Amino acid sequence: MFQKKECVAMLLAGGQGSRLYNLTETTAKPAVAFGGKYRIIDFPMSNCVNSGIETVGVLTQYQPLALNEYIGNGQPWDLDRNSGGVTVLPPYQAKNASNWYKGTANAIYQNIAFIERYSPDYVIILSGDHIYKMNYDEMLEEHKKNDADATIAVLEVPISETSRFGIMNTDETGRIYEFEEKPKHPKSTKASMGIYIFSADVLIEYLRRDEVDPASQNDFGKNIIPNMLADGKRMYTFPFKGYWKDVGTLGSLWEANMDLLGEEPNFELNDKDWRIYSRNNAEPPHFVGENAEINNSLVTEGCEINGVVENSVLSNGVIVESGAYVKDSVIMSGTRIGSGSNVNYSIIDGDTVIGKNCTVGRLKEVAEGLTLIGSGVTLADDTVVPAGTMYSPEANEQSKGAN
Repeated sequence: MFQKKECVAMLLAGGQGSRLYNLTETTAKPAVAFGGKYRIIDFPMSNCVNSGIETVGVLTQYQPLALNEYIGNGQPWDLDRNSGGVTVLPPYQAKNASNWYKGTANAIYQNIAFIERYSPDYVIILSGDHIYKMNYDEMLEEHKKNDADATIAVLEVPISETSRFGIMNTDETGRIYEFEEKPKHPKSTKASMGIYIFSADVLIEYLRRDEVDPASQNDFGKNIIPNMLADGKRMYTFPFKGYWKDVGTLGSLWEANMDLLGEEPNFELNDKDWRIYSRNNAEPPHFVGENAEINNSLVTEGCEINGVVENSVLSNGVIVESGAYVKDSVIMSGTRIGSGSNVNYSIIDGDTVIGKNCTVGRLKEVAEGLTLIGSGVTLADDTVVPAGTMYSPEANEQSKGAN
C-alpha cells in the first residue's frame, strides 16, 4: 500500500540532446556536468526537495546509464524514502506492446500507473535540462487559489525571442485564453518554461484521450495544452522572475557557466537558503601553485593549478600545468592541460588530455565559434584545434560545425 501524496513530480530526462554534440554521445543531457561540481539534473531535483515535493519520477530513455548511476537511490537529494522518494522510469515492455517514449505526453501516459499508486491531487511536469531555482510550492498554491485545471510557469522574454517559445496569451487575471507555438507575430511575451502543474484527474483524462488520437504528436505543447484550452479548461500562468536558462545548446551551456562568475554572478550556486544538492565524490582541496594565477573563475575540489586560469569553470580533478593558459572555457572533470598550451573559448569534456604546447580555440578576441573537445580525447603535443571545431573522441578525428 502506497502512501497518498498531495503532489507527485514527473521529471522528463530522456531527450537525446543532439545539439550538445559530443557531450551527449554517451551521456543523457541531464547528466552533463555543469558549474564545476554539478549535473544539469541537480537543479530540478533540488527544486523538488526544497519545495517539499518528496515523490519524483525521473523518465529516462536516451543513453541512460550515467544518469541512472548518478541518481542511484536519491540519497544526495534526501529522496531515499520508504514511501515516495525518487524512481527512475525507463520505457518498458507492457503486456501488449513495447514502445519508446514517443513524445512528452506519451512518456507521462506510459507511467500513469506510477502516478496513480500515490493517488495525488496534483502532478507537476518538469524538464531535466534547465538551470534555475524555483519554489514549486508557491506555484502549487497559485494553482489551488485559481481552482485551476492546469498552471503553466512563464517567463517574460524579449519580443525578438518569442519565436523560440510557446507563448501564453492571458487576460488580466492571468487566465490563458490562447496558446501560440513559436509565433512570428506574438500577442504577448509570456514564454512557457515547460513547467506544468495539473490537477491529477484532468491530466490523466487528457493523456488517455491523446493516446488514442492517431493524429496526435503526443506532446504537451502541441496537443495536451491546446486541447484543454479548446475545451474551456481553467488554465493559468505562474509568472517567474528569477534566473532560468535552457542549456540545450553548446552556446547556452557555455553562457550559463559564465553566468556563475564574478563578484555578483547572474546565478548564485552558494545560496544557503536554497541549496543545490549533488552526488560528488570526495576530493582533496584544490592546489594552487606558487606561480599560478586564477582570475574570476570557479575551481572545484581536487584541481591542481600551476598555470593561468581566467574567466573559466573547472570541474574536479582538472590539472593545469605550468605555463598553460585557460581562458573563457569550461573544463570538465579529470582533464589535464599540458604546459605551454593555450585553451580559449572552449568546452573540454572529461578525462581529456591536452598535450604540451597545444592551441585549442580562438587565438584573438574576435567573433570565432565555440570549440568542443569530446570526452577521452588525447591531443598530441603541438596540436592545433581551430576555433569553432568539434573534435571527436572517435580516433581523434576533427569535424567542423560544433555550433
